Amino acid sequence: MFVRVCQNQEEVKVSRIYNFSAGPAVLPEEVLQEAADEMLDYKGSGMSVMEMSHRSKVYDTIIKEAEADLRTLMGIPDNYKVLFLQGGASQQFAMIPMNLMRNRKAAYIVTGEWSRKAYEEAQIYGEAIAVASSADENYSYIPDCSDLDLPADVDYLYICENNTIYGTKFKELPNTKGHRLVADVSSCFLSEPVDISKYDVIYGGVQKNIGPAGVVIVIIKEELVSDQCLPGTPTMLKYQTHVKAESLYNTPPSYGIYICGKVFKWLLKNGGLSAMKALNEKKAAILYKFLDESKLFRGTVRPADRSLMNIPFVTGSAEMDDKFVKAAKAAGFENLKGHRSVGGMRASIYNAMPIAGVEKLVEFMGEFEKNNS
Repeated sequence: MFVRVCQNQEEVKVSRIYNFSAGPAVLPEEVLQEAADEMLDYKGSGMSVMEMSHRSKVYDTIIKEAEADLRTLMGIPDNYKVLFLQGGASQQFAMIPMNLMRNRKAAYIVTGEWSRKAYEEAQIYGEAIAVASSADENYSYIPDCSDLDLPADVDYLYICENNTIYGTKFKELPNTKGHRLVADVSSCFLSEPVDISKYDVIYGGVQKNIGPAGVVIVIIKEELVSDQCLPGTPTMLKYQTHVKAESLYNTPPSYGIYICGKVFKWLLKNGGLSAMKALNEKKAAILYKFLDESKLFRGTVRPADRSLMNIPFVTGSAEMDDKFVKAAKAAGFENLKGHRSVGGMRASIYNAMPIAGVEKLVEFMGEFEKNNS
């Protein structure tokens, strides 16, 4: 892949590898080029967005357009608030119980590293109950959540909808039995249409599918925003603080939000979330088909629960896995090494990964298999 950039009035070509990183991850080249063109002078302001005040009229337009475009993309109802915050998804592990655990009791479905961490964090603030888990099979599946044993007095039910490390995805939301649903969607954010009305809080770090690291987007039902937080909750960790200030209580991660806004416009221009889902299904099908037919490589997730975004696979030999990762890197396929906690390989094929990247990866895997049978 190549992008064109200008340097000293001369056009130069910059080589672009296929980046399969789980996050920070690949972004649309069109967005990166636009940001490069505006780096020194954003729309005649004489400044980079990196330099301008978050209180300025220019930046106010940037953040308001970003929210409006996100609302359009996701069909966010008027009774939900949209927040652009700092701290990443991990800070939400504490903010959620601080703001929502009013009975000091919450239910968690533990399907991977991040839901486990959220569950453990919630135990600091009250009684966190693991009502389902797939730890027994190394998080390689999504448990049946159609009839969970949910105590009547839990404040909410929490899930991580797509598991970046293990490559699983909730294809159906759990039966909450009338309880509030909180979902971390960091690694499937904007990859497909969602019905926001089924969630009470939906949030995600943007560095996987939307923008640079440093921003987390929280979409929260307005009725949950109040001053009824746990005693001792810091001002900065109250949703009410940020709702009242329209995400500008303090200096926000302004450049990251600017890039998110560009990605929203890119998504709208390219058909929205229905088009992205179709594209993502096509990309994932190419790689899963190869894995299912391969005699060397195999996927690690139960087929019914496979993610469209993160696809882990192994050869069955740590030595062969290492050989493959090194050979792939040399061939221009970057960041295929699996998470340190599970090993093997993982291809993250977010919205901005072109079909050609997946096709070339499969072609390379086929050659590798032929040469290492």
